[in-house]
Amino acid sequence: MKKTILSFAFALLTVFTHAQQKPNIVLIYADDLGYGDLSCYGATNVKTPNIDRVAAEGVRFTNAHATSATCTPSRYSLLTGQYAWRKTGTGIAPGDAALLIPTDRVTLPGMLQRAGYRTGVVGKWHLGLGPKGGPDWNGDIKPGPLEIGFNYSFLLPATGDRVPCVYVENHRIVGLDPSDPVQVSYKDPIGNEPTGKANPELLKMMYSHGHDQTIINGVSRIGYMSGGKAARWVDEEMADVLTGKVAQFMERNQKNPFFVYFSTHDIHVPRMPHSRFVGKSGMGPRGDAILQLDWCVGEVMKTLERLGLKNNTLVIISSDNGPVVDDGYKDDAVAKLNGHKPAGPLRGGKYSAFDAGTRVPFIVRWPGKVKAGTSDALLSQVDLLASLAALTGQKPGADEATDSQNTLNGFLGKDKKGRDYVIEQAINNTLSVVKGNWKYIEPSTGPQIMVHTNTESGYDPQPQLYDLKTDIGETKNLAKQHPQVVQELTNLLKTVRGNDQK
Repeated sequence: MKKTILSFAFALLTVFTHAQQKPNIVLIYADDLGYGDLSCYGATNVKTPNIDRVAAEGVRFTNAHATSATCTPSRYSLLTGQYAWRKTGTGIAPGDAALLIPTDRVTLPGMLQRAGYRTGVVGKWHLGLGPKGGPDWNGDIKPGPLEIGFNYSFLLPATGDRVPCVYVENHRIVGLDPSDPVQVSYKDPIGNEPTGKANPELLKMMYSHGHDQTIINGVSRIGYMSGGKAARWVDEEMADVLTGKVAQFMERNQKNPFFVYFSTHDIHVPRMPHSRFVGKSGMGPRGDAILQLDWCVGEVMKTLERLGLKNNTLVIISSDNGPVVDDGYKDDAVAKLNGHKPAGPLRGGKYSAFDAGTRVPFIVRWPGKVKAGTSDALLSQVDLLASLAALTGQKPGADEATDSQNTLNGFLGKDKKGRDYVIEQAINNTLSVVKGNWKYIEPSTGPQIMVHTNTESGYDPQPQLYDLKTDIGETKNLAKQHPQVVQELTNLLKTVRGNDQK
């Protein structure tokens, strides 16, 4: 009997040890964080010591890209391994959009579930919820994250500047009073809630363009909302709430491998950081929100250390697209830059075809597996699915994650070259190719300067070609001098675009 008990105990220990050989994976996905917004990427006006520490202990990448210069398509590509421009309806989603990711499609969390991971998402979602026609806000809100591979979700349904301004945990609005149902409209006013346009005297932060509809917590939003008063979030408490939920998820699942996708609200508008950070950056709410984001990263790392998981956890920090300064609210972001360059040496920003739209901070830390340093490897977030599949002993099927390549060695800092090329998508669906030192932007029409955000769009009816090695700021169009390179990259883009992938 004693021998049997010992054998059983040994078997359990073996199973537990084998399970923990797979690293936990923490993906911290910031919002609108620019290439030049972190001190480890050269910022001097603002300090980000917690993110800098992760970078110093891991690999800091200088040529890693989101797939799109806006949030919804970047997130779609990240989770599905497919370029969002292949699927209609994957532009910036309204707050009442139906779920954009088909429930029968393989996803990053679903793939990790197959490898025995517990999977969770906390924070901004912005990929739609519910069936065609939109969600039932007062009932079960599904399909959603739980139907595409997550075991747990705690969400902002869309973004902080869009209604409904409530948290959704798994399938239900948190703290909803059934006698005060939520109603949402993106077409016509609903209920009798005041709006920023009609009642600017009620605002604690004035809008600059758009964002003038229903007022929630003293901030007017995009869209109309009534009801749900007990369930409404408080912007200033959001970072604490979300970081706490990440900690709880890791605590509950510490005995098995877990994957948590922490999709922060910071530094997206409205920038309403906690009073602990207000005024501390000297750069207004945008700078203060960067400090708050850095605090969130520090708290996640503290939790991993407290749980004894820090050395067996792969931590990835990145952003969904490049920076924007004035994105709809008068928060002094432009006036208080004081020489800070959110895009660093890059041109453009959020929404743009220029590189600042998609070249983003990307940091990977995994003690004992990732050697500390800097890498110029060319990487794309679309490859995380196939690469993490390889890490966990899997390979997507022929019809799964069709744009995702296994570039695991690149992500781990072992391959200094990375991808052969990356595809970038601007807000108007203009596509670009980066291959080697060359950046090609296909011809497109539209304003050169986006009026509301004062961002250079990168749109031009003529082909654009830049040598990023000598001209990282994309200032000298060399298309006429190198027609053969233009033709090569045009053909490459045509080939990639022509792949009939559903």
